[in-house]
Amino acid sequence: MTSAILTVPKPSNEPVKEYRPGSPEKKELKAQLGRMLGEPIEIPIIIGGRSVTTGKLGQCLCPHDHRHVLARYHQAGTAEVAQAATAAAAAYPAWSSMPWEARLAVFLKAADLLATKYRPILNAATMLGQSKTAHQAEIDAACELIDFYRFNPHYACQVYAEQPGSGWGMWNYVDHRPLEGFVLAVTPFNFTSIAGNLPTAPAMMGNTVIWKPASSAVYSAYFVMKLLEEAGLPPGVINMVPGPGGAVGDPALRHPNLAGVHFTGSTDVFQRMWAIVGENIKSYRSYPRIVGETGGKDFIFAHVSADPDALVTAAVRGAYELQGQKCSAASRMYLPESLYAAVKDRLVEQIRSIAMGDPTDFRNFMAAVIDRHAFADIKGYIDYAKGSADAEILAGGECDDSRGYFIAPTLVRAKRPDFKLMQEEIFGPVLTLFVYPDGEYESTLELCDRTSPYALTGAVLARDRAAIVQAMDRLRHAAGNFYINDKPTGAVVGQQPFGGARASGTNDKAGSVLNLVRWVSPRTVKENFVPPTEYRYPFMAEQ
Repeated sequence: MTSAILTVPKPSNEPVKEYRPGSPEKKELKAQLGRMLGEPIEIPIIIGGRSVTTGKLGQCLCPHDHRHVLARYHQAGTAEVAQAATAAAAAYPAWSSMPWEARLAVFLKAADLLATKYRPILNAATMLGQSKTAHQAEIDAACELIDFYRFNPHYACQVYAEQPGSGWGMWNYVDHRPLEGFVLAVTPFNFTSIAGNLPTAPAMMGNTVIWKPASSAVYSAYFVMKLLEEAGLPPGVINMVPGPGGAVGDPALRHPNLAGVHFTGSTDVFQRMWAIVGENIKSYRSYPRIVGETGGKDFIFAHVSADPDALVTAAVRGAYELQGQKCSAASRMYLPESLYAAVKDRLVEQIRSIAMGDPTDFRNFMAAVIDRHAFADIKGYIDYAKGSADAEILAGGECDDSRGYFIAPTLVRAKRPDFKLMQEEIFGPVLTLFVYPDGEYESTLELCDRTSPYALTGAVLARDRAAIVQAMDRLRHAAGNFYINDKPTGAVVGQQPFGGARASGTNDKAGSVLNLVRWVSPRTVKENFVPPTEYRYPFMAEQ
């Protein structure tokens, strides 16, 4: 125990390594990729710090080479969820009462381990298991996760420092307690940083966690778990229980000790989870906190004054990096008639120049989509556009799953603003554009706002400041992360806290104090130094 009033180290964003030819980081990453490709592993369930096996095995495959097995993992079910809840409850007393600086030190150490020893490990696991290029893996599995582990302790201190004033003769303070019970963290396949943040943000605030990683990202999740263990996370604080959603999520959601849900994934799944919580609301010890970031139909909106080169670059990077499998990825675009011809030609030319293939070949800009289900869904949208009189394929449209789940970057022109591909989330490398008359900027802004139920990210490109102000005002509720003259992706921890509203989630802003405050239950304490000794009040002294 220390008597010092501590502050955590001031956080700064982790620099992104470039992996240039001949660089030490590229040589190190290449060597790690080779080792992982040649050494398939078996991944256990991790409960209370112990490895648990069920014999019911799933496979971790390379999406770009679905014949290659990276790992086999044991799948959890109802019995393992019950064990995890018991382990979380056993770990809770010591973890929740541990001094806050001791808890946060675990994650600060994890950040430094990830910046060094674990950097090539997490990057390689993400490249192989989630088909990310070296650049996409670096900004995700390394830099963003490091940032979460450095900035969240900083924000935790802000939460704890938020205290009330005190009058004469008393001392008022707030005890920011962890929630009573466990937090269920359900994480997606597309960002290793999200997978590493959703279970740890509640844990930093003294909560214990049941973590269900996406089945298609168990491989990188396992190495995140090993990182946390090496950083000193006590057994049972975070319990990793991979398995089918119904087999793991449903019993966890119905458990009476459920205190919170931290989720990133599809809107449909989140709404179903919320319904289960509602159905079981009388069985919980307290009302569960529900925090979720879900789908998006993210837009790029161009004004006639937009810089065509900036617009094309924003579209290509925003729509096709990580094969469009970002909840923030540009999926629809509004383009004025006067810019259409020039922008279309440049956009098509750049799309056709995109190199796609195995991410271990560093020359590729794109790789494969995550699995056969995603491939079929995305191909279905492309086939729908090919067969519709209301759409035209301007570039791409080719799909090939013979070796890996490859879908070419695709550009579609919709002839109607309410065309299916302008409204529904596709989560793949498909950008659909609608051309509007130059004079209908304001009405098309209104159209953009009401076309989709989502409100995650969006971008306006314009050099006319009045047009930017108009878009900012009219699209105020259309995006939780709004970009001006930039692509609608690439939020950085500590700079652009991330999250959206409407059908895109609860907008609790990962990477900010707004998210961490959701994982505490404040207790207000008043200590009276001069307690009264007479029940009568002065006004009672005379009639």
